[in-house]
Amino acid sequence: MASTMVNGGHSVEEEEKKNVTVGGGVEDLYGEDSATEDQLITPWTVSVASGYTLLRDPHHNKGLAFTEKEKDAHYLRGLLPPAIFTQELQEKKLMNILRQYKVPLQRYMAMMDLQERNEKLFYKLLIENVEELLPVVYTPTVGEACQKYGSIFRRPQGLYISLKEKGKILEVLKNWPERNIQVIVVTDGERILGLGDLGCQGMGIPVGKLSLYTALGGLRPSACLPVTIDVGTNNEQLLNDEFYIGLKQKRATGKEYAELLDEFMTAVKQNYGEKVLVQFEDFANHNAFELLTKYSPTHLVFNDDIQGTASVVLAGLLAALNLVGGTLADHKFLFLGAGEAGTGIAELIALEISKQIKGPIEETRKKIWLVDSKGLIVSSRKESLQHFKKPWAHEHEPVKGLLDAVKAIKPTVLIGSSGVGKTFTKEVVEAMASFNEKPLILALSNPTSQSECTAEEAYTWSKGRAIFASGSPFDPVEYNGKVFVPGQANNAYIFPGFGLGLIMSGAIRVHDDLLLAASEALAAQVKQENFDKGLIYPPFSNIRKISAYIAAKVAAKAYELGLSSRLPRPKDLVQHAESCMYSPVYRCYR
Repeated sequence: MASTMVNGGHSVEEEEKKNVTVGGGVEDLYGEDSATEDQLITPWTVSVASGYTLLRDPHHNKGLAFTEKEKDAHYLRGLLPPAIFTQELQEKKLMNILRQYKVPLQRYMAMMDLQERNEKLFYKLLIENVEELLPVVYTPTVGEACQKYGSIFRRPQGLYISLKEKGKILEVLKNWPERNIQVIVVTDGERILGLGDLGCQGMGIPVGKLSLYTALGGLRPSACLPVTIDVGTNNEQLLNDEFYIGLKQKRATGKEYAELLDEFMTAVKQNYGEKVLVQFEDFANHNAFELLTKYSPTHLVFNDDIQGTASVVLAGLLAALNLVGGTLADHKFLFLGAGEAGTGIAELIALEISKQIKGPIEETRKKIWLVDSKGLIVSSRKESLQHFKKPWAHEHEPVKGLLDAVKAIKPTVLIGSSGVGKTFTKEVVEAMASFNEKPLILALSNPTSQSECTAEEAYTWSKGRAIFASGSPFDPVEYNGKVFVPGQANNAYIFPGFGLGLIMSGAIRVHDDLLLAASEALAAQVKQENFDKGLIYPPFSNIRKISAYIAAKVAAKAYELGLSSRLPRPKDLVQHAESCMYSPVYRCYR
């Protein structure tokens, strides 16, 4: 069934010359996304997929949804049972099956199996049941999946680049079947959520993030590439595990590590061009800051742990002003945790205040205090601090514990990014409530087991006065006859729309102003009905519209700053963002 013709009767070479760009700027080589949903398309792989091959191709497989005509045209007679299901019926059936699983990891594995079997149905399910399935394909379940990744590994879902590939990384990238990559999510597995060094098993994070790029931000799956850089692991349990799937050696550091990362970043730009977005994910603090600083001037790079978390938290704070009153500059912030998340959030808050009051950032930083494992970060500790903590060392006598810091600083906002669970104790929350009418408490650490406190604890200990949001989801809480709905400061609000905005504008660099634009856009999506429930984030059920709005605002700022290369600028950026989004609806095959 091989052929050199594609849709419309043109040769593959002619189609490539056309350089049609749709779907967020990704070349639509086979005319699939430039066709309307009711137009016929051809299920191309290397040749026209048919018969058994078609049923084994997740990009084109429709399971029991193939029509009688398609069964004849593509040699499927006898390979499928006689019943024909609509995509909606398939979705209903699968959701019934998923809801019968009591163990979250079983649901995760069922979803991964579906993704490998029927790509469009996977994304249809995820998009239309996003609030129910987001915790399954991402945090908190993805944390457990990474811990057990060696046991549940079935088939590769991304690229593994280890020290064995040093000197050959460009060749490795060319082994990936897709050529038009727009987003790469890469991890080295050293700091997976709050779970520590999981080495090569961290691949679950890039796979999960890119699923959300497609489901929530509308990027085509074929434009997304998950990558794990394997430089070893310092996790003794994994090194002694006979089923561990990564390199069994201690982590490479220093020059060896830097050279491998540098070769990777050079090869990425060489193979995919200037405008490919590289998202760093779950690197340890020392490497995360260094990589972002090193490659920001030369590549389109984004660290979700530093910048994405900061942007989503800032959005929550901006929205919360509607509940607590005042401006951002009127508030005082105390962080537990001074790693990449904590300092990233602190810096973006300082930038936003600086922008609002038109004052120097050195002054606005003084409204923000950080506590690390040694206590409050103060100027007397400056010499021993890591470089990224030094801007937050203010004049104050040394304070050891969090409770003493809360009493001394009297913050209006308490933010946890420590990765250590149960650290917002009853005494800490009560202290916050003693000098704040509506204490704002954000327990951001993931997964749920590492959260600084639960929603129930925050509401109960503050006597129902706290405004609470967390990194992982919590169920609604009833206190004194009132139901409180905890918000989730989930990075998934920001990074899919942010990435789409960069891609559809053809941005070549990430600027802090783009992150501020994303935060302001998300905060603007919180409606009065959400505030009435104590929420500072909008419901996830509208996430695609929210992502389109964020993408439009990010793209507008990129055009304004002269960072965009995709010209001319579309007149209606929201409409353009929505038109770029991938649709998981089945197509009819000719």
